[in-house]
Amino acid sequence: MNKKIGLKEAISIGIGGMVGGGIFAVLGLAVSLAKGGTPMAFLLAGILALITAYSYVKLSQTYPDRGGTVKFINQGFGKSVFSGSVNNLLWISYIIMLSLYASAFGSYAPNLFEMTGDKTLDFHIYASAIIVIATAINYYSIAVVGKIESYAVIIKLLILISFIFIGAYGLIGNPNVSQLALSQWETPVKLFAGGMVIFVAYEGFELIANAAPDIVNPKRNIPKAYYYSVVFVIILYIIIALVTVGSLPFENIAKAEDYVLAEAAKPMLGQLGFSVITVAALISTFSAINASLYGGSRVNFEIAEDDELPHYFLGQFHNQPIGLMITAVATLILVNVLELESISTAGSIGFLIIFGIVNFVGYKLSQATGSNKIIPLVGFLLCIVATLVLINQQYDDNKTGIFVSAGIIILCFVSEWLYKSSERSANH
Repeated sequence: MNKKIGLKEAISIGIGGMVGGGIFAVLGLAVSLAKGGTPMAFLLAGILALITAYSYVKLSQTYPDRGGTVKFINQGFGKSVFSGSVNNLLWISYIIMLSLYASAFGSYAPNLFEMTGDKTLDFHIYASAIIVIATAINYYSIAVVGKIESYAVIIKLLILISFIFIGAYGLIGNPNVSQLALSQWETPVKLFAGGMVIFVAYEGFELIANAAPDIVNPKRNIPKAYYYSVVFVIILYIIIALVTVGSLPFENIAKAEDYVLAEAAKPMLGQLGFSVITVAALISTFSAINASLYGGSRVNFEIAEDDELPHYFLGQFHNQPIGLMITAVATLILVNVLELESISTAGSIGFLIIFGIVNFVGYKLSQATGSNKIIPLVGFLLCIVATLVLINQQYDDNKTGIFVSAGIIILCFVSEWLYKSSERSANH
């Protein structure tokens, strides 16, 4: 815990958090929503992430704490029913992200090895098994989780960057490049909505906040860690989107929606490329599940420590916070019940609301943090607009995702209110 984190490690925490299972899970979904404008959708989501990163930089420098987002929200609103509810939403959004990663794992794995011959059954077996394995590793040793992360970040970046170079070369003379033409783009509103559905692909940069107290030379390195990692990932995603849309006809992308990145490697590298990208997806999603399980159980523990969840959550089970087991079980249920698009929508709405509130805290505490008032305010307003556009767009195509999100938000507020009320009456 006392190990100091240098700039390189801090940047890799941000990149590793973002380039987890997100891009593998939502790329096909992005193309189905934005068509030829997919690179633009990733840029729009990235700009919102970058504006939000400004608030995170200022708050991380002023209030460095391993609780990260949880502590920022408490700093802005005190320990109230509101802040408790938002922090619970953060924890549940972690669970949604975990199910998104497990869902990606379950979609890619059967392409390498079919267990039963039934794609759907294989999906459920793989998605469930990977959560169980990652949970076991988290119980076995946190050090192993860190090791897996550090190797996985290097492997997945190497494979993705190779995919970009080989894929870009493959675009020469590929007839599908015409799909990138402006005439193939969706309407601006749809592009924006597409960008917001896939906003989850950027959510991991906030993990830098949890490492802030350990970062060497925080004044110089915290801003660099956030901005470098977010800008790097924006560029990475845009190029991956360009290569994918330019490599495959839209109908092929739609057919392989859940494992489109592997399919996009086929035109240049055939079955070998397909298999290599599939392996990269499995490593990425596995490492993302590993890290998010750890992060989710920490968030749950921090919330209970701040008395915004019952103290029962401070308990331990096999030397780990009880939240780890609860997070794992909840993820198992979600990934086996919901479709990918509903999971992605619920995750994006959750994080847009949380980031909107963090931006509002950045605006509210701008004097204390010495920040420009306008940037966090713009971030806050953009998050609200993004959430409304996303709800409006998904309401026609994906009511389940909207209802799941609404149910989760109501659950967070009602349970927090009940907990605080019971606490007050116990104290009287």
